[in-house]
Amino acid sequence: MNEYDPNYLDFEQPILELEAKIKKIHDDPEKTAKSDKTLDKLQIERDNLISKIFNNLSDWQISQVARHPLRPHTLDYIPNIFDNFTELHGDRMFGDDSAIVTGLATIDNYKFVLIGHQKGRDAKEKVKRNFGMSKPEGYRKALRVMRLAEKFNLPILTFIDTPGAYPGIDAESRNQSQAIAENLYVMSNLKVPIISVVIGEGGSGGALAIGIADRLCMLQNSIYSVISPEGCASILWKDSKKASHAAEALCITSNKLLKFNLIDKIIPEPLGGAHRDIVATSSSLKMNILSIIDELNNYPVDQLLSERHNKIQSYGEFEE
Repeated sequence: MNEYDPNYLDFEQPILELEAKIKKIHDDPEKTAKSDKTLDKLQIERDNLISKIFNNLSDWQISQVARHPLRPHTLDYIPNIFDNFTELHGDRMFGDDSAIVTGLATIDNYKFVLIGHQKGRDAKEKVKRNFGMSKPEGYRKALRVMRLAEKFNLPILTFIDTPGAYPGIDAESRNQSQAIAENLYVMSNLKVPIISVVIGEGGSGGALAIGIADRLCMLQNSIYSVISPEGCASILWKDSKKASHAAEALCITSNKLLKFNLIDKIIPEPLGGAHRDIVATSSSLKMNILSIIDELNNYPVDQLLSERHNKIQSYGEFEE
């Protein structure tokens, strides 16, 4: 029995055991040559197990995959999707916020402005990036770059991956809510195409501040919610351990949000999640981004704005 690996979620631990056996054979060249049939059998068994597990995930398990410690972040996708990227820093008012990455990017013959949350990978980077929770200067940096995009007629692409806006007193003292509100207002009226993709965790106003878009997409195992399952459980049941119940009630998964017309498209991930094959996930993202921008580029500005406004106004529809 292998020791618990924090880079594997609880329900992934059985996969770890099979992968450890496969690795053991691979690490011994002599054994590999003699164990082709055993290796093939183990690989088939592993692939079948991954398929069984990931085709039957609960909403809470999908939430865990969206926060997976190995899940790719914005900076992981940049070299796999874009031909060139030049990062832009600072909000020209207070400072730079590493929780949001902004810059100029190209894919094939298309030029974009890219804005994305960055959570960080190891402890040092997580602190630097504030776990992907932006402060007002981060949203103002994003706003500055979005206005730049409109000035030079460049489409805007945003990657959403945050637990939410930073709730600390320093952020509040610098008008966190006003910064988010201004982004919502300006994005709703920008005269260039906007594509947003939830690549991991889309939390509350922190996600929405760069998520007003003509096309809002989600990676298959991502989540998008007004509050985290733990936060919801703490409020409704006074018990964060009931997060699994809250995840089900909140309807935060891509399949449910598409059903409610709150998103426009689900971008498929490789079996087992984006963290198992970043190249395949990047390819899927790139193909869908190019397809959407081809579509949006045919829209006159008036039609683009009209449909964006209609989309915003349609949120919150319900039946009695």
